[in-house]
Amino acid sequence: MNPRPDASNLSNQFLIAMPGMADSNFAGAVVFVCEHSPRGALGLVINRPSDITVKELFDRVGLEAAPELASAPVLQGGPVQTERGFVLHEPTGVAYASTLAIPGGLEMTTSKDVLEHMASGGGPKRSLIALGYSGWNAGQLEEEIGQNGWLTVDSDRSVLFETPIDARFNAAMALLGFSPAMLSQTAGHA
Repeated sequence: MNPRPDASNLSNQFLIAMPGMADSNFAGAVVFVCEHSPRGALGLVINRPSDITVKELFDRVGLEAAPELASAPVLQGGPVQTERGFVLHEPTGVAYASTLAIPGGLEMTTSKDVLEHMASGGGPKRSLIALGYSGWNAGQLEEEIGQNGWLTVDSDRSVLFETPIDARFNAAMALLGFSPAMLSQTAGHA
């Protein structure tokens, strides 16, 4: 566990919203950071189900969802480009048209071919599908962390892929070694 990661690269980290998070888009959120560089950051909220299932999403794009995926909810990945799909997944060995390799071994694909692969039953063994993403401009995320908006911790695949959606906040907090009840609405600086 590394509760204080290198602030220059938060890729493959969880951002856990502090109780006093002012932005309602992120109150109570856990964000998986897919990419972080001096240009900014991109992540997916992993604990907010949308009101549509994988089956409904696949129907919209003309695909048939595999039975084991059909009832899973599609996540609300964030407030940016909410009509666009993002698939966070374990590598498959297949080169999809638009995939970002994430440090730590995961991938995020935005092209329809990953959904086609999933529909045929040959897709990633473990994945999350989200509509929209969370984005920060250069320096913005670092500023929010400095203002005590976020806690950071190394991500954990069991939280991503095995923990029920409504338990992911507490599971991410447990990676830091404490319960959300221990957090104050306000924070000071030492």
